[in-house]
Amino acid sequence: MSEPLCFMMGLYQAVIPDDRQYSRRHLWLQECDPGRFRVGFTAYSVRLLQDVYFLEWSIDPETIVRDQQEIGEIESAKAVSSMFPPCAGKVVRFNPQVLNDPSGINAQNYGSGWLYEFEPAANLLSAAEYVEFLNSAWEDAQRTIKGQVNES
Repeated sequence: MSEPLCFMMGLYQAVIPDDRQYSRRHLWLQECDPGRFRVGFTAYSVRLLQDVYFLEWSIDPETIVRDQQEIGEIESAKAVSSMFPPCAGKVVRFNPQVLNDPSGINAQNYGSGWLYEFEPAANLLSAAEYVEFLNSAWEDAQRTIKGQVNES
């Protein structure tokens, strides 16, 4: 593995390891078995969520999912958010560790804080393509973040 890429979120540095693939939904995917990937939140999404403390799945393991299908909810200090798969595919199994204690998502998002194992049915982004996507969307994201802060 080479040096991870970084994306600056203001003063915060979001690390983007290049040993995995990414989706535009701010999820990373790392192959754990041939054709099967562990999925987790990127540093970018963890920074936006802040302090995850509740996770609930609305599907069962071994479920084939569509792109943009809601598969669960996550609650954090910021909001309750729907969760979606990185693309169409099959959710194979959930990480029992984060089901019991979702705080692992905050502390170990690129390690033991992974969410589920998944068999994707679409192409994903490389680390460099994901950072390029973040750069193209950052201005809009900042406006959204500032709007949320001003609404509070």
